[in-house]
Amino acid sequence: MYVSAKPGAESAKAEEVGKPRVRDRIFETASDLFYRHGIRAVGVDAIAQEAGTNKMSFYRSFASKDDLVAEYLRDQEKEYFAWWDEAIAPYAGNPRRQLEALFEAYLDLAKFKAKADCGCKTSRGCALGNAAVEIPEDNELLGGIVHAYKTEIRRRLRKLARELGAREPDTLGDALMLLMEGGYYTRLTYPQNTGPVAAIARAARVLIDAHLA
Repeated sequence: MYVSAKPGAESAKAEEVGKPRVRDRIFETASDLFYRHGIRAVGVDAIAQEAGTNKMSFYRSFASKDDLVAEYLRDQEKEYFAWWDEAIAPYAGNPRRQLEALFEAYLDLAKFKAKADCGCKTSRGCALGNAAVEIPEDNELLGGIVHAYKTEIRRRLRKLARELGAREPDTLGDALMLLMEGGYYTRLTYPQNTGPVAAIARAARVLIDAHLA
């Protein structure tokens, strides 16, 4: 369980001049804490303390912790697909280069999830993938967000594989997704692209070539 080292706020104060809105502070603080420590390890008390507010203000901003987590997951999803679209945009009409560009951009910590702003030394993996491990099976709200996100990644990869003219496009799309998923978590053991993830772009090209032969 993550415990904040900051002193707690005694009462909900009026927002200070120059500070973000209370709701924004809570959301930004929670996003960093969830990514660094995990969703279940971070409670409402810790979020409120780190954000310089209290539980009363928290529950005025969010109906529940799950409500906050859902917004966090959707924000991470939006950020990820913005990265995706930026990576492939220069290669419109060239599905092979679009696929290759995804895995080349994957190594760019400036565009990927290095999360230097939250104090992480390297990527902590896929925020939604991490959440999937923690979300109870009966939580349809949060589980549904993660499932829809992963399904969209799979759909996009399979679509590019079909446009490429691969012999087994769905198999290629799924293989590339497995490669991508594995790359997230290899970074946890081998930081700064020093391990197997350094070969991810080459591995993607090998997979693509194998399905075009």
